[in-house]
Amino acid sequence: MAKSDYYESLGISKNASEREIKKAYKRLAVKFHPDRNPGNSQAESKFKKIKEAYEILIDPKKRAAYDQYGHTAFDQSASHTEFTSSADFSDIFGDVFGDIFGNNKRNRNNRGSDLQYNVSLSLEEAVRGITKEVRIPTLEKCNICSGNGAQPGTTPKTCVTCNGQGQVQMRQGFFAVQQTCPTCRGKCKIIQYPCRYCFGQGRVEKSKKLSVRIPAGVDNGDKIRLSGEGEAGILGGSKGDLYVQISVKEHPIFKREENNLYCEVPINFAMAALGGDIEVPALDGRVKLRIPSETQTGRLFRMRGKGVKSIRNGYQGDLLCRVVVETPVKLNERQKYLLKELGLSFSGQSGINNSPRSKSFFDGVKKFFDGLTN
Repeated sequence: MAKSDYYESLGISKNASEREIKKAYKRLAVKFHPDRNPGNSQAESKFKKIKEAYEILIDPKKRAAYDQYGHTAFDQSASHTEFTSSADFSDIFGDVFGDIFGNNKRNRNNRGSDLQYNVSLSLEEAVRGITKEVRIPTLEKCNICSGNGAQPGTTPKTCVTCNGQGQVQMRQGFFAVQQTCPTCRGKCKIIQYPCRYCFGQGRVEKSKKLSVRIPAGVDNGDKIRLSGEGEAGILGGSKGDLYVQISVKEHPIFKREENNLYCEVPINFAMAALGGDIEVPALDGRVKLRIPSETQTGRLFRMRGKGVKSIRNGYQGDLLCRVVVETPVKLNERQKYLLKELGLSFSGQSGINNSPRSKSFFDGVKKFFDGLTN
């Protein structure tokens, strides 16, 4: 008996999109499902046809083969290609070649996808650690069918083509290629009566809330892996993992390089020339920094142990302060005069020396600069 055209079985055109294929299948599956038509053999036959059509057309490679060769693309009698179970083959070579010959393929085929969630942190949160509440859209196990994809009261059957391995070996002459089973599409099971809630997938779209503990010392680009918090597997397969990727916002004062923190500290001319103690910012408060006399702008001061503690080896980084000597602005006439006198003294054009009068002058200059910053 000639098979029905797959596109006609679903009532769609040959250029239908993936979304249109899914929509047509869901509508017809509900209409002709055996549970809704008990004892109706015609409805059951129709249901099997639309299910077969959907499984071919939803797969891009199979759809392309069907569009080119029609039903003969899947008729094994029309080709010399042989499909055999990969079970025995993988038993012999699995330990050596692993993934190539299908070792543990069943679990990998049905395993849920990994997910990634980006978390943005301030520098303080990244350095000290924090617990973040996140809400993630994902696929969770269907509660109606308990994840096996079959209508309650029915049971999925082991695929006879691949013996439940999800993979088959295509052999042609001396060549053999491992491929996904064309019958179960790698799912290892055949579901005759799919669950009406999840449409035979064994999982449904949901949103879940998680508390993610972010350890102290994480940096930009770091990832935290939460095992088993990814998407649920197909037909009861194992869950994927969730990867939380860290993004650290720019800080208005500090710049981080590995475990060290850098900042710029402005000082006035008098402090640079005469020296003194100042307070500089740190993540855990303010700390005292001694500025030696005759400090030039751009000089770097290291404060050990005031940086970030490494998340990997526990090493405590440093705080490095780069001083910037500020030039006073908006001076009055008296201030301009004092600066001019000071400049002349440095160039040897003034009679200023180490006399008490000179000392009094320099003290006045220091108070002048202190006044500019207060």
